[in-house]
Amino acid sequence: MFELNTLQRIIASAPGFLLAITLHEVAHGYAAYLLGDDTAKRAGRLTLSPLAHLDPVGTLMFILSSIFGFGFGWAKPVPVSPWRLRNPRRDRALLTIAGPAANFLQAVAWALLFRAVWFHPAIPMAKGLAILCFYGAAINVVLLVFNLLPIPPLDGAHVAAWILRVRDLSIVDRLAPVGFIALLLFINTRGFELIIGRVAWPLLGWLLPGM
Repeated sequence: MFELNTLQRIIASAPGFLLAITLHEVAHGYAAYLLGDDTAKRAGRLTLSPLAHLDPVGTLMFILSSIFGFGFGWAKPVPVSPWRLRNPRRDRALLTIAGPAANFLQAVAWALLFRAVWFHPAIPMAKGLAILCFYGAAINVVLLVFNLLPIPPLDGAHVAAWILRVRDLSIVDRLAPVGFIALLLFINTRGFELIIGRVAWPLLGWLLPGM
């Protein structure tokens, strides 16, 4: 849609990426706090500063993927102490969904802003703002779909464990190191491309029809 070089793509994607991962993690942490677990709060992870949430590998992935195409990455997971939750089984599911929900709401907000500036070219710097909004919406949609994959340590693994009524929900956290390696391998497969192409992009098309 927009013809941008590598540096322009990184600059256009960076605000949406930083806001997306920050609000995603803050949503997890704040939901946990409301449900009785203040671990993330005590760790200083309820801040809106991206520096508190940036993950070195996730940030590097964002830069590399931006060079080769569309950029995406991830943040450091907020710490959670399930035994502090009032209803561990139910509340773990609720705080897990909070992150993807934050991405969905951001995608909607970016899409609405895109429409506001794209259809009103008289607005100063309308095209530049539209590009930022488009990438903001796209990044949040991709992160929403990505985080719902049922692979530890992603949110989708916690959701799958809850749906399957796994008794020991901490198994997802224990499998995280192995799952992380599997995730890095999966990202480079045709299967990942199909999921993004057949789920994320249609969702973005629904938010921004005709774009």
